[in-house]
Amino acid sequence: MKKEILIGFLVALLATSFGCFLFIEFFSPVGFEESLALIKEGNLEGKILVLGAIANFFVFFVFLKKKQIYRARGVVMETFLIAFIVLLLTLFSK
Repeated sequence: MKKEILIGFLVALLATSFGCFLFIEFFSPVGFEESLALIKEGNLEGKILVLGAIANFFVFFVFLKKKQIYRARGVVMETFLIAFIVLLLTLFSK
């Protein structure tokens, strides 16, 4: 059971990372490294994380469709962690 939750958590972490990467690649007019510098300069890390976490919806529903409930729980746990990180970034970015 714990292994399944960990697998879901790690898959969601990868999905969020991949979602952030895709968003930066497709919607940024400059290169990837320049985009990262601009994101850091503008304190936009939380917004990019939220946009990247949209990929978790797809992972979550795939796990539900396959009746892998514990893996879906791991996805939800990782999504809550991302939300908490975004909250901290928002509070301490001032």
